[in-house]
Amino acid sequence: MKNPVFTVEEFKSFLAKRGTTGARSAESLLAYYLKAGHVIRVKRGLYAVVPAGSDAKRYVPDPFLVAAKMAPDAVLCHHTALEWHGKAYSVFNHFTYQTTTSANGLSYNGWTFRPVKLPVPLQKKGNPDFGVLTAERHGMDVRVASLERTLVDVLDRPVYSGSWEEIWRSLESIEFFDLDQVVEYVCLLGKSLTAARVGFFLEQHRDALMAEEKHFKKIEELRPKQPSYFDWRTKSGKLNKEWNLIVPEEVLNKTWEEIL
Repeated sequence: MKNPVFTVEEFKSFLAKRGTTGARSAESLLAYYLKAGHVIRVKRGLYAVVPAGSDAKRYVPDPFLVAAKMAPDAVLCHHTALEWHGKAYSVFNHFTYQTTTSANGLSYNGWTFRPVKLPVPLQKKGNPDFGVLTAERHGMDVRVASLERTLVDVLDRPVYSGSWEEIWRSLESIEFFDLDQVVEYVCLLGKSLTAARVGFFLEQHRDALMAEEKHFKKIEELRPKQPSYFDWRTKSGKLNKEWNLIVPEEVLNKTWEEIL
C-alpha cells in the first residue's frame, strides 16, 4: 500500500485489487504484519506502516496523517490547519478534524485527536467541501481547510485554537487571503457573531490585507443587531459600534505586544 496510515477497509480494498479477497485474509495478514513489526495499530481499524529498518516499538507515525484518517471525510481544520500551512504561532499536541460522522476522540502517543462537527449550514446547503484542499504528505492525500476557510473557522469556534493571542499572532502571519472567498464562506455560515469577528479582524488589518469596502458590505449585513460579546467567556471590553461587538482590551489593543 502507498498510504503510510491506512484503515482496515482500505487494506481490504487493496487486497481485492490484487485478487486476494475475504475479510479473513485481511485479518490474517494484518495479524501477521503486526507480529512481524511491519505495521502498528493506532486504534481499532486504523494502522500505520513501519518503515523498513525502523523499530515498531519506537516508531511514531505522522500525527497529521493519523488525523486525516480518523474519519472517512476528515478535514484538518482550525489550529491544525494553521500548523499544516506553517502559519501557527505555537505547536499544539492536539489535532482537530471536521467530520459529519460520529467519530470519537483519541489519545495516542501524547497527542489528542479531536473531532469537530461540520457546521450545520454547510450540510444544509450541500456545500461541505467549500474551501477544502487536497494535498499530499508522504505519498498520501490529505484533506485540509484552506487558509480562507481556516480564518473564518478559527474565529467561528476559537475554543479549538487557543488564546486570542495565539489566534491573532497566527492569523497575522498570513500575508494574503482571497477575501472574496472569505466573504463567501462567512455568508455561507450565516452566523452574526462570526461575521462580526471576521469583519473586525479585517478592519483591524485593512491595509495589510488590502481589504476593500466591497468585502465589508456583505459581512456588515450579518453583524449582530444588538451589542454582543466578542468572547462570551470574558464578558468585558469596549463596544465597537461598527460591528456591534464588545471587544476585550487584549484583542482591541493587542496588549500581548506590550510584553517584550
